[in-house]
Amino acid sequence: MLPHSNASLWTTASWEPFVLQGFGGGVEPQALLFAVLLGLYVVSVLGNFTMVALTSLDAHLHAPMYFFLKNLSLLDLCYSSAIAPSALASAFSPPKAISFAGCAAQLFSFSLLATTEALLLAVMAYDRFLAICSPLHYPAAMSRLAQVRLVLGAYCGGSLNALVETSLTFRLPFCSSTRIDHFFCDVPPLLRLACADTALNQRVMFAICGLIIVGTALAVLVSYGYIVVTVLGMRSGSGRHKVMSTCGSHLVTVSLFYGTVFVVYGQPRGVGSVEQAEAVSIFYTLVIPTLNPLIYSLRNREVKEALGRLGHRCAAAGRTGARRGHIWAP
Repeated sequence: MLPHSNASLWTTASWEPFVLQGFGGGVEPQALLFAVLLGLYVVSVLGNFTMVALTSLDAHLHAPMYFFLKNLSLLDLCYSSAIAPSALASAFSPPKAISFAGCAAQLFSFSLLATTEALLLAVMAYDRFLAICSPLHYPAAMSRLAQVRLVLGAYCGGSLNALVETSLTFRLPFCSSTRIDHFFCDVPPLLRLACADTALNQRVMFAICGLIIVGTALAVLVSYGYIVVTVLGMRSGSGRHKVMSTCGSHLVTVSLFYGTVFVVYGQPRGVGSVEQAEAVSIFYTLVIPTLNPLIYSLRNREVKEALGRLGHRCAAAGRTGARRGHIWAP
């Protein structure tokens, strides 16, 4: 049981607002950083929203692969939106206060979305494995119900991890300081503020994140191992090219996401300095959600064709509207 003095620190200090320190530097570096972050966020929103609209409206993109891609774009849209406001505010403003509940909500949403994305990337690899290695059984194995179940399973796994991480972190007493050396509420900087033993939290974070990263990465590697064997046995050069083009986009996304997340959460000591942690965090919270729709659109012929059809449709609708306006003009 805690002594009375420690208990009073818990009740008075733990519920005080936190202060996000954000980024250091002078006015000019912060202005440049603000412009870069704003540009990344705008491109991320436009790119992911376009992918969601495209895969929803175009009948040619109603295959299971594009159903998962649409959910990935939705995740990236929410993922970047959960962090971008804090990053933009921290880039060009003094340290910003965030309430205890607001910090917990941000950590929960971030953990949920990041974990769900890791699991969804493994699901997408499994989908490609079934489509390429078992094409005859693919329609039955990847029915609409199966697709929905796989996506819901990814969200359930993300919710479970977010609940564990958030509850374990915010049960700690934060009585030494309320100034977070980061631009959003995350587990490692919060643990540095706790005035209690955080060994259990660190072990749990390392175990859960390691299990998720290693488990999903292993699922991806095994799936693509079978895919490579199948592709090498193909006689058609065009078939091999199509398969590798489709799978290449997913492999690039997986490598970028898992690599940066492992640097922060998959090591017992994490990132060496605050500046390095912020740089890596910017990469996987804003840069990767910006790159994902570009990677899938530039390397996928069907997506590029769907973009062309959508552009023609919008242009035709614009011409029709202009003609109607001309006819009804007084």
